[in-house]
Amino acid sequence: MRSKSTDTDSSAALREAIHRTGYYPDVVADGVFSAAGGEDVVSFFVHHETTFDHDEVRRHLTVLLLTPTRLVIAHTDEHPGDDLLPEPYTSTTTEAVMLSAIRTVVVTRMVANPTSGVAPAAEAVLTIGWGAVGRIDLEPAGCSDPQCDADHGYTGTLAGDDYNLRVSAAAEGQDSVAGLLAFADALSARTRG
Repeated sequence: MRSKSTDTDSSAALREAIHRTGYYPDVVADGVFSAAGGEDVVSFFVHHETTFDHDEVRRHLTVLLLTPTRLVIAHTDEHPGDDLLPEPYTSTTTEAVMLSAIRTVVVTRMVANPTSGVAPAAEAVLTIGWGAVGRIDLEPAGCSDPQCDADHGYTGTLAGDDYNLRVSAAAEGQDSVAGLLAFADALSARTRG
């Protein structure tokens, strides 16, 4: 839920934010800092959430990390154990993307009662695209003639949707929304062409 953005190395602040979650902090920090590859931490966002899997409640932690050259996305999940690992375990997956590869940074802010003037966003969505995942939404094309039965082919949209994160003040708190927006600002500043 915390974000930090500075021109100095924020590694200590990131480590502290991970430890404050109480969610396997040493395991999470090990995965995150390994993926950072020794680079300075320019900005970060830590998002701790509860997920529901059938009849089980599990926790999930996402860490977004901005270095001078890369965006690192780390996800840590807990698992109850299975055939391969009978004891409960965590899995941490990291992805590092060169900042030069990022094509889009889309930020959506939802503000309640906009007629009252500028207010803190009640929700925010950050979508980052670098071309690894694309989504095509197709539908039959038509024309304005209600009597027309010709085949007009298809129309649709192609959207890059590599990473998407939504936070809300109602669920995660206003600080979390502000933190995601601060991280998005730092990312946008580093990826402008």
